[in-house]
Amino acid sequence: MEQTRGRFTGPPLTPRTAVIWSVLRAELDRRGDEELTVLDVGGGTGGFAVPLAHAGHRVTVVDASPDALAALTRRAAEAGVGDRVRAVQGDGDALADLVEPASVDLVLCHAVLEVVDDPTPVVTALATALRPGGAASVLVAGRAAAVLGRAMNGHLTAAATLAADPCGSAGPRDTLRRRYDADSAAALLRAAGLTVEEIHGVRVLADLLPAAVADGQPAALLELERALAAQPPYRDLAAQLHLFARRPVTPSGRVTPSGRVTPSGRVTPSDRVTPSDRPVRPRE
Repeated sequence: MEQTRGRFTGPPLTPRTAVIWSVLRAELDRRGDEELTVLDVGGGTGGFAVPLAHAGHRVTVVDASPDALAALTRRAAEAGVGDRVRAVQGDGDALADLVEPASVDLVLCHAVLEVVDDPTPVVTALATALRPGGAASVLVAGRAAAVLGRAMNGHLTAAATLAADPCGSAGPRDTLRRRYDADSAAALLRAAGLTVEEIHGVRVLADLLPAAVADGQPAALLELERALAAQPPYRDLAAQLHLFARRPVTPSGRVTPSGRVTPSGRVTPSDRVTPSDRPVRPRE
């Protein structure tokens, strides 16, 4: 990957990442040569952060794991983008205290909302962190795939519990606090004032196929995943759902702190957010 802004090529695509990178690539291409300020919440070792930095953008990764952040720092240095990647220890629940309002062009929040104590303030913090017109890439665990997976493995009681539970949890031993369908995930983002532009399924088939089939026909699987990703009902059976949303701009060019447009299209002085040209300044 060449470290230049402009048309984004990104890393090699896989069935597990192709749909997400396709959406991100379209957004980066739309922004052209602009250097973006990116916030990657729960970004771990930099699977998305380092390629984005390689494309000429500045990325702050917030993650609770010091080991993951240490690996991120090494990975960024080895890729020659150590000066473009910043590691901050913290978790999604504390995001509002880590990032300035209206300071970010692109937020990534992948596999986070299903593990935090309460997703609502996290999504509100994401929306508040975005500049007007900024975008959010949100990846959540899908409920339907988890129900089917447990049932197919013979765990019928767990499947029934997960299907009936309001949060999409299989019980106290479940590693995730909640799972989503497309409607509930979109509603969560809209409640924070974000406009949902796209919803795709990620890993529609990749987790269901025998390893011999998936490994033996990677190109065919990649194309099939991409073809099914946006098509219900296949989309809704995916292991994960990817939502791409945007903080709207009012007719006056301003947004409220949550990104909601007031009925009049205006905001009161006490509600105004002044977009900042300063980079993200997480507090250590």
